[in-house]
Amino acid sequence: MSWFQKQFTLPSRSRGSYLITDHILSELPELRTYKVGILHLFVQHTSCALSLNENWDEDVRTDMSDALDRIAPEDKKGNLYRHSCEGPDDMPAHVKSALVGASVTVPIKDGKLATGTWQGIWYLEFRASKHTRRVVATIQGEKA
Repeated sequence: MSWFQKQFTLPSRSRGSYLITDHILSELPELRTYKVGILHLFVQHTSCALSLNENWDEDVRTDMSDALDRIAPEDKKGNLYRHSCEGPDDMPAHVKSALVGASVTVPIKDGKLATGTWQGIWYLEFRASKHTRRVVATIQGEKA
């Protein structure tokens, strides 16, 4: 059994849902050395999220962002949330992060991510301005 851990940053993005599977693979060439295992990704922030979802149709990412905005709207009038010290998009970002989650876990099989045909890893940014986000990747498994 082998463990590996690495921290890296995601490209700075403003509000939206972004497919980052290729970025993850380029940051983690070590994946290729595992016969079987688990990749755990954890984003170290409370106003964004990671998700596993549709990787083909970009409309799904736009629809997801729109749906989350309906669930936790920005507080433009200042009467929805008590926490507002970082702006009207901050508390809704925390709500969305709590709903979606800060991590994803994907199996590794023969040096590749064992995702389904249409699955990809998403980075969901919930703040309007661009932010630099750190991810901790942990691999546990049996090397080839």
